[in-house]
Amino acid sequence: MTTQSQLRARWIATTLLLGLGAYTLQGFMMPIAWSIVLSITLFPLYDALQGKLENKRQNTVMPALLMTLTLALVVYGPVTYGLLRVLKEMQSLTGLLHLAQRDGLPPPAWLSAIPLVGEFLTQSWDQRLTTPQAIREMTHSLMAGSLPAQTRHLASYIVHRFATSFFMLLPFFFILLHGQMLKREVIHLADRLFGENGGRYARHAASAVRATVNGIVLVALGQGVALGFGYWVVGFDHAAILGIVTGIVALIPFAAKLLSLGAAIVLISQGSVGLGIGFFIFGLLVVLVADNYVKPRLIGNQVHLPFLWTLFGILGGIESFGLLGLFLGPTIMAVLMSVWRDSLVEEESPDPSP
Repeated sequence: MTTQSQLRARWIATTLLLGLGAYTLQGFMMPIAWSIVLSITLFPLYDALQGKLENKRQNTVMPALLMTLTLALVVYGPVTYGLLRVLKEMQSLTGLLHLAQRDGLPPPAWLSAIPLVGEFLTQSWDQRLTTPQAIREMTHSLMAGSLPAQTRHLASYIVHRFATSFFMLLPFFFILLHGQMLKREVIHLADRLFGENGGRYARHAASAVRATVNGIVLVALGQGVALGFGYWVVGFDHAAILGIVTGIVALIPFAAKLLSLGAAIVLISQGSVGLGIGFFIFGLLVVLVADNYVKPRLIGNQVHLPFLWTLFGILGGIESFGLLGLFLGPTIMAVLMSVWRDSLVEEESPDPSP
């Protein structure tokens, strides 16, 4: 029979072990959290893929491996392509810099056409970049300053992000591979911690994560389509490609606003002031409605979470956990709402004791 002192010692030892485990894994907490979020979101797709295989016992590894490789392609593919494009543009920029050091760099014609500040920007350009001597002085100042250190810091940051993504993909593979077993263990642990409703809380949390990810992806795609149509209306070349890029970037909070602002600035600098202002207002309305109304409604309706708490969960999650908080915030709010509703039901239920 377990005494009170033994129970207290067990809780203290468990807490210490959990603390030591968290301290040991502190550098990997964020990749592991991302792998959990992605595995919960993609597990129905993995389950369907596994069901397509004829002999599941011999192909338990293959579906998880295919899903992991696909996710790796999605994560590393655009970044690698972008880095290759940057390196190619750097070669062109180096050639342009050599020409500028020899001949100077005259201001572009569109610079003076910018309303209000065009003349000031042109004068500043003439003072700093027009003559070869000014270009050489600026280049020497940059190379003697913090530019090399910042370049090394950027390279280190990119390598770190690539490594972090790898440590996200590795747990993702094993979570999918042992998903059913982990699901049973999590529900069993939740029942022990929260009683008979614990399993429902765990399932509700998983549903909240899945609904949040799906809602954010759908809203981002909608923003890409809407702003892509706007690009076409105002006459941008390659409007479809710009819309696709906008849909991808819109996964990052508030990034679509920056794209719409940049497109408006380009239009204004080309002399189309009315189109630029109109496009900026259109893009701002699309982003505001999508982020502050459609997204909370879409997520909240799927997890039965009120609009206000969904909005607070999204914004508070971003404030507390960064980009990962987009998914953790509504999930925490959904579980808290479930606990709150169950507590109200327990208080209103009649006392069975005589």
